[in-house]
Amino acid sequence: MTDLPSSLARRGFLIGGAAVGAGALLSACTSNEPPASASNNNAGANVAGGQGENAQPGKMVTIGFSAPAADHGWIAAITKNAKAQVEKFKADVTLKATEGTNDSSQQIAQVETLINQKVDVLVILPMDGKQLTVVGQRAMDAGIPVINLDRIFDTPLAYRTWIGGDNYRMGVNAGTYIAAEMKKKNIANPIIGEVAGIDSLPLTQDRSRGFKDALAKAGFRVGPRVAAEFTVETGERQTANLLQAAPKLDALWNHDDDQGIGVMAAINTANRKEFLMVGGAGSKNMIDKIKADTDVIKATVLYSPSMSSSAIALARLLGQAKGMGDLAEHEIPASITTYSAVVTKENADQYADVAFDS
Repeated sequence: MTDLPSSLARRGFLIGGAAVGAGALLSACTSNEPPASASNNNAGANVAGGQGENAQPGKMVTIGFSAPAADHGWIAAITKNAKAQVEKFKADVTLKATEGTNDSSQQIAQVETLINQKVDVLVILPMDGKQLTVVGQRAMDAGIPVINLDRIFDTPLAYRTWIGGDNYRMGVNAGTYIAAEMKKKNIANPIIGEVAGIDSLPLTQDRSRGFKDALAKAGFRVGPRVAAEFTVETGERQTANLLQAAPKLDALWNHDDDQGIGVMAAINTANRKEFLMVGGAGSKNMIDKIKADTDVIKATVLYSPSMSSSAIALARLLGQAKGMGDLAEHEIPASITTYSAVVTKENADQYADVAFDS
């Protein structure tokens, strides 16, 4: 989750997690919907403003929102989720959203317009964290708190709160799941493949490092490995190469579910069924395949775009000078890292609400 080349426009490289924990907490503490009952809302545990107080409509807040172009499943879901969350807060939140762009200079100009319009809070998923740092800092200097979404700016001076996914933990959880499955099957020396994203990107490096570390802890290692480019086409091509070089596999981890469409195509073309596969990010089509349990994919590790819903909820609280109702602290945290849960057929329904269309 560091800066990315501005020429890239696909989601996987954009940062690969799940805002399930943070999203559930924020929605419980900030929704404008009235609580169903005291027993269902843990009313006795309210602290630092409490669920009840935060749930009530308060001061009107204008939130500025800026993200890259919605030309890919994950980014499209980021924008869609943000707008849907604003609808839940329509009693006290107004959204000013820029037109998505994959040009960092244009995104800077769009954010500057929001600053000049004097929005109360900004939520920014930068096309390139390094290049957008200057405009984030400009907003902060103008007294407009910034929620930096996922791709992090170069300095905390450019944001009030960062919320995003955990790429290292994605790899750890993928590796831990695969290791457990191999031990269940009593496979002592499994051949475990990996279809990574763009190797030059820190996020890919973090995911691969976590995967390697988790397998090593279990006494296993990564076997054949290829790097694609987070696209369907490269996923198919590189997976075909991997399968040709590895006549036998026991498991395969693919870093990205959108890329995974191509990965699955290559697997089906090669008629390979002897191994299990784990995906990454949590797309709806992959979760549907996991539920059906008729293909090699058995799990996916979340990197959920629901983090943008949580970012809007955080922005509302900042604009109203409130803390998070279930935390003892009076202030919103400076950073929130979402958790990369493993989705299997047993718990797929639990995560259906955060799945996105590839």
